[in-house]
Amino acid sequence: MTRPGSLRAQSHHQALYTPEQRRRRDASRWTLVQGLLAPFQFLVFLVSLVLVCRYLATGDGLVAANFSVVAKTIVLYAIMITGSVWERQVFGRWLFAKAFFWEDVFSMLVLALHTAYLVCLFKGLLNGQQLMILALAAYASYVINATQFILKLRAARRGADPSTAAAIGTAS
Repeated sequence: MTRPGSLRAQSHHQALYTPEQRRRRDASRWTLVQGLLAPFQFLVFLVSLVLVCRYLATGDGLVAANFSVVAKTIVLYAIMITGSVWERQVFGRWLFAKAFFWEDVFSMLVLALHTAYLVCLFKGLLNGQQLMILALAAYASYVINATQFILKLRAARRGADPSTAAAIGTAS
């Protein structure tokens, strides 16, 4: 519990969006695009996760699992590109705007792992099991990143300081 005169009580509360950024966010068509792509990506992720786990458990369905990871990666690229356009419209930066800096940093890891999967798949650098383990690593990073964004946006919706609500490494 903090007292009114304590340092914590005096700390400056910074909203996720300024009034002008909120106006731009609400006016941007990319806000709707992101709102549609995010749950779609999650659905593709869930289907793919089942297929990847099925392959790892049974050895069956490698083609379907590979196809699903490629589909998930394509949707990831779509959401990252449109998210970058959205960030430019709202914050004036293509990436790494202060409000979403740590989420964007972690997104780079997510992209790197998904891209590594594509490279290994198309160049034949890993066997099926190794590919699926790489896919699981990519998916774990995706879950962490999605959680970062959800916590940040929930905090913004409640009007809380987003940096204190996102306890998994975000510090904007």
